[in-house]
Amino acid sequence: MGLKAMLPSHELGFYALVVTCAVVYSGSGIFEASRDSTNRKAFRDGIRPGWHYFGRKMDVADFEWVMWFTSFRNIIVFALSGHVLFGKICSMTVPQHRAVVYMLYGLSAVLASMGLVYLMIILSHCLVLYSVALAKQKWLCYVAGLCCLASFKVEPFSSWQSGFVTGAFDLQDVLFYGGSCFTIMRCMSFALESSERKEGIYSIFDLLKYNFYLPFFFFGPVMTFDQFHAQVSTRELRRKDDEMRNIRVHALLHVGAIIAVDIFFHFFYILTLPSNLKFMNRLSDWSLAGLAYSNLVYDWVKASVMFGVINTITRLDHLDPPQPPKCITMLYVFAETHFDRGINDWLCKYVYDHIGENHDNIIKELMATVATFAITTLWLGPCEIVYIWSVLNCFGLNFELWVQKFFQQEPFAKLEAKMSAAMSRRIRAGFGAVNFWAIVLYNIPALNSLEFALLVTKRLLLTGFPVSTLSIWFITYCGVQLIKERERILAIEEEKCDKAKVE
Repeated sequence: MGLKAMLPSHELGFYALVVTCAVVYSGSGIFEASRDSTNRKAFRDGIRPGWHYFGRKMDVADFEWVMWFTSFRNIIVFALSGHVLFGKICSMTVPQHRAVVYMLYGLSAVLASMGLVYLMIILSHCLVLYSVALAKQKWLCYVAGLCCLASFKVEPFSSWQSGFVTGAFDLQDVLFYGGSCFTIMRCMSFALESSERKEGIYSIFDLLKYNFYLPFFFFGPVMTFDQFHAQVSTRELRRKDDEMRNIRVHALLHVGAIIAVDIFFHFFYILTLPSNLKFMNRLSDWSLAGLAYSNLVYDWVKASVMFGVINTITRLDHLDPPQPPKCITMLYVFAETHFDRGINDWLCKYVYDHIGENHDNIIKELMATVATFAITTLWLGPCEIVYIWSVLNCFGLNFELWVQKFFQQEPFAKLEAKMSAAMSRRIRAGFGAVNFWAIVLYNIPALNSLEFALLVTKRLLLTGFPVSTLSIWFITYCGVQLIKERERILAIEEEKCDKAKVE
């Protein structure tokens, strides 16, 4: 109820004004803190020389972002440019064999970058899971796949396998574990899809074409085998209307996002500041809340850029890859919280939806979320901070359903039915605001540190109560109303499109 409920324009304008003023005020506090901390000894490792002509240093605390645009930049450009070139030539000459060309190029790139031993390790895991798929037993596919994944995430098996790869360079560990773990997820998808196939089984050649598609190999996202096989087997390659224009627009947007992040890191040290809790205690509650929120937004931007670049390449190959993650600014529901939509789609298809079915039953939902986060914990690498993150988000997802079921009971359901749609929307937005901050606080430990998450929680809920707590809750409520308004408009547009198709 309340999805298409309209609020007065002056009310929405007030909400927009409140959110804008709050963001500017919080941002000014973070900017001043960043300026004051530039020359502090405690921040020297995270802040390096940047734009000398502006007198600004740069936040370099994020290893991944620095890696992509320093040591890995040339490799990315060279490898993906070669893939695009060979893919274009193949699609113009022998489109029916393009999957083979992609596979051969991917095998060559992996061999050149990581060596023969690593390639043999990957192929051995592919062979094991292909052999398991021949039995057409789902439970066996799960057991074998998770054991293979554990061999890359749990000691001493992880070190034992990585020890076979001789030589050393800056990106060896990143490429080793990235390519290995994504390989296991793809092989599990292949095995599970093969077990459901009524007639025969897919060939190991299909598995190799699927696994060694280079844009997905090292860093994902994971496209499930059924989708990849169907798309790459298409012989008639046709572009949709304005598809190339959309690809160019998205490519420019990603370049713009990279430039924007670079500018942002010269003026807001959102990643380095939380590393010094003594300095954090001097900041206002508003600045701390802004830092916590900014960390999640940045992680979304990082994921969006990485998967966006890869998705641009795959669209040039006439594929429809998993979409980038939904922006944290647009989230107030745990079920939509994910930073890797490929892994999320994989987990939903093979675990979460399979066990939880329609997600209405509390017991089945609990079993589904526990199983999902158990596999996610193994995927991320078992450690204390991952355990905490998994438990918090698993609880948040289930608590969301518990609250929903509770308010669907007789007295509350009748009370809501008597309300206007607009009032129902306002009440739901109030709960959504609480959920929004639960999402932020539950994800900060994994994205920054547990200590920073505890500090923000203490300041917002205990020492900041009631002024900071209620004011930030109200501002978040205003933001959720703006999100709901966007959802309302999109729902109306989608309904019009559906009607037009029917007519």
